[in-house]
Amino acid sequence: MFATLSDRLADTFKNLRGKGRLSEADIDATAREIRIALLEADVALPVVKEFVGAVKERARSEEVSGALNPAQQIIKIVHEELVTILGGETRRLRYAKSGPTVIMLAGLQGAGKTTLAAKLALWLKDQDKTPMLVAADLQRPNAVQQLQVNGDRVGVPVFAPEPGNGTGNPVEVARASIEEAKRRLHDVVIIDTAGRLGVDQTLMQQAADIRDAVQPDEVLFVVDAMIGQDAVTTAQAFLDGVGYDGVVLTKLDGDARGGAALSIRSITGKPVMFASSGEKMTDFDLFHPDRMASRILDMGDMLTLIEQAEKAFDSEQALKAAEKLGTKGGFTLEDFLQQMMQIRKLGSMTKIMGMLPGMGQFRDQLENFDEREIDRIQAIIQSMTPAERENPKIIDGSRRARIAKGSGRQVSDVNQLVDRFFEARKMMESMARGGGMPGMPGMPGLPGGGKRAGAKQQAKKGKSKRVSGNPAKAAQQAAAQKAAAAERAANPFGNPEGADIDYEKAAEQLNLPKDFSKFLK
Repeated sequence: MFATLSDRLADTFKNLRGKGRLSEADIDATAREIRIALLEADVALPVVKEFVGAVKERARSEEVSGALNPAQQIIKIVHEELVTILGGETRRLRYAKSGPTVIMLAGLQGAGKTTLAAKLALWLKDQDKTPMLVAADLQRPNAVQQLQVNGDRVGVPVFAPEPGNGTGNPVEVARASIEEAKRRLHDVVIIDTAGRLGVDQTLMQQAADIRDAVQPDEVLFVVDAMIGQDAVTTAQAFLDGVGYDGVVLTKLDGDARGGAALSIRSITGKPVMFASSGEKMTDFDLFHPDRMASRILDMGDMLTLIEQAEKAFDSEQALKAAEKLGTKGGFTLEDFLQQMMQIRKLGSMTKIMGMLPGMGQFRDQLENFDEREIDRIQAIIQSMTPAERENPKIIDGSRRARIAKGSGRQVSDVNQLVDRFFEARKMMESMARGGGMPGMPGMPGLPGGGKRAGAKQQAKKGKSKRVSGNPAKAAQQAAAQKAAAAERAANPFGNPEGADIDYEKAAEQLNLPKDFSKFLK
């Protein structure tokens, strides 16, 4: 969504690097580039003027002129101002003190209200609530049926006494739903109202009548983040006609420029509370202004990644895998497959990698990453026998041919997977012993991906060392090789004993951006 804005801002900040002090001309040039970047992203003009004015004022102050690194200070100022226009602090739902909490959804037709109602219901279930969906959109054909289907998908009951398709009284349906929720002991009621093709006064009045009938605790305005400047006009019209407490942004995974998200909060004064970023029912969460600002500036979003990992990963299974890594050869292909399946629960690999700091420079590679690679890995491993998964060293040429045929892949694919597994196991076992990273096995489809040619070269180097026929000498050689291997594992980056690790060099050896050095520390 914010790719264009992120790239433009990154180019702007590059021009400031290496400057010991910012001149008035530097500040004006930077402000001009930021203004162009925001306007290209469809941010409303009044918001752009306010934002650029605040950045220029702070850039001229002592906090920059007295700083050791003015470029970093400018980035810090832009980040803080982005957080401000996005709403500052995260706004959470207000729950009723007694009786069910009533949440009413309003917005234009096509914004994704009906799907979002189910996503919100699933999110509330995860918060230990018992929501009920209400089909009060009786205008759009099959809207009631769509909500019932979505309710079944997320396991939430739907109150739908009227078939819809232009018949029935939505105000009475909404009013009756409150009594039904009390009778069935639901603590949250989510009312899906009719969408509008435009600012329709008749349907706007209908939404106001539903609001007056049920007195909702929260009225949420659902807006398509891809509609650009029109989002602000529509948001203001709904604010005047119906009124709402917060905004929900849908389709944040689209390729539009995203200016709506940066404009609505400043124009209407109402916070963005939730964001929907995909087609899956789980692609929905609270909107965090500080995290969104960090994503725009390519600083990553590690907090969201950690939260998603905590939800997806089985801690007991992870503990068992960690114990296996403590013993040489204990980690098997079966464990490897289980770890891959847990990673899949996090969602799209492109999204996961995009949450890491500095990944903006790899955007092209991420966009071209084949999400089906995990499916291929799963097919190959599941085509192996239990013995082969337990001990991959027994997989010889004939076994590899059989596995390739069973998984519908090439023998070279099986070879690459087995080689990558051994590299990954070696790295993880070294880390489990506290020996640092001996090397980062590349992910398939990304720069640094495991290559069979490299494995062959290493194998040749290992074979070139001859073992003496004298048993005593052979034992000495083996002991020396073991000691050297232990030293390399404990000191993978070759720094003298007791000296500090050169983390920038470590990041370079691991095929990571230099900015990752601070995370290695």
